[in-house]
Order: sequence, then C-alpha cells, then structure tokens
Amino acid sequence: MPTPILIAWSGGKDCLLALQALRADPRWRVAGLLTTITRQFDRVAMHGIRRDVLRAQARALQRPLIESELQWPSSNEAYETAFADALQRGREITPELQHVAFGDLFLEDVRQWREALLARHGWRGVYPLWGADTAALSRRFVAQGHRALLTCVDTTQLDGSFSGREYDAALLDALPASADPCGERGEFHTLSHGGPLFAHDLELRRGESVLREGRFQYTDFLLA
Repeated sequence: MPTPILIAWSGGKDCLLALQALRADPRWRVAGLLTTITRQFDRVAMHGIRRDVLRAQARALQRPLIESELQWPSSNEAYETAFADALQRGREITPELQHVAFGDLFLEDVRQWREALLARHGWRGVYPLWGADTAALSRRFVAQGHRALLTCVDTTQLDGSFSGREYDAALLDALPASADPCGERGEFHTLSHGGPLFAHDLELRRGESVLREGRFQYTDFLLA
C-alpha cells in the first residue's frame, strides 16, 4: 500500500509540481495539503493568496486542505506551534501519517531548518523536486500546460512590473539572467490556477497591485 503523505502547500507552482511528482510515484498517497494563513490578512503568507482562492484550489485539485493560522508579525516559536498543531490535525484524519513533502529545489539551509523542525515532532521531510535544474523545470511546467500567475515580486531582485503576469514562456524569456526561473531565491511567488492536475481551471479576476514594506509588489487575484 502507498504511504500517506502531506504536502506543504503555498498555492504556487513548485508545490504543484511536487504534488504532480508524488501522484506519479506509487510509493506515495497524498492525504492532504498543509498551508499557513496569516490571520489578519486571511491570506497565504508571502504569496498573498486569499483564503477563498486557496480553498478553491484544493477543491479543484480534489485534496483535503489543512489550514494553520498565524498572527502577523509572528515568531519562529509561534510558527512551530501552529505547524505542529496542523500536523496533529492531519494525523487525526490519517493516523499513519509521518511524512511531509516540500517543493524546495536547492536551498540547503532551508531544507536543514525544515528537517530539524520535523524531527522535533517525529515527522520526516520528502523533497521530490530537490536538485532539479530550475531552467528545465520551469519550461516543463509551461510545456505541460500548468498555469500560474505571479502574485508577489521582490523588487530588490526583479522589476515590479512582473507582478501579476502569467507564468508562461514569454515571462521566462523576459526574466533577467540574475533571476532564478523558478524564483527559488524569493524573486517572485506564484498562484497556480489551472492545468492537468486541476479538475477545472479557477476563474479569477485581477485586483489591485500594491507595494508593501517598500519592497514587495503584490498583485491581488479574486475568484470571479
């Protein structure tokens, strides 16, 4: 029997590709999507995705959603407490759970931090995309028909005009050489909204675009 696993879910393209990899691997059964919501804004942290859009994603992907809530700003200790609570709720639904998958690609310090966090609570991390060539991965995402939008751009690394754009071949061609094509260093964050894993594409409309903290250009997307 395949082993059940949760996937850390930001709503973006990398976790979608991780979900695709897990679904194609007979060793795993994805039991749910695990996400963190900032309570004051009712959105996914950093990605800025609204909670109702996140829930629409989960329905279209036909996977249960486990939501962990945090105040903003928040400490690492508060994050760990909320994360551990969400893991426990996952086990209440699927008692044999002991693995969480992440869409990380190559940041070793991030992986080590996750491993230490999981170990403290008796869980293990799985990284189905680890070490993948990000240029090839980004092109494969587009070629396979996955769809995503840029919801946040770090303007210290990438021009703010990229925020709100479709993550497609034209965008990849326009990225400067300094930017990782998957945004792994935080250059940008995305919202997946359609493609082969979705039962149906999400119907979205673009909202306002604002600069926050003098650095992050956010573009809002709402359910149409």
